[in-house]
Amino acid sequence: MATKGQHVVPRNGKWAVRRAGAAKASGTYGTQKEAISEARKLAQSQKTELYIHGRDGRIRERNTYGQDPFPPKG
Repeated sequence: MATKGQHVVPRNGKWAVRRAGAAKASGTYGTQKEAISEARKLAQSQKTELYIHGRDGRIRERNTYGQDPFPPKG
């Protein structure tokens, strides 16, 4: 897992929200949508990143809340 942020990961047929590097999940939810909603709230309050994993465990989406280390140019 990446260094800082919240991760939405599959766990035993449900979806868990885990802080990067944590051994235990901060919550387990029946749907990925519920887990994403809670993880987003945590990431926004902590000004960190949100990593959304697919069923295969690979990161499929990433959102930054706070200081983006690679802001868009334009």
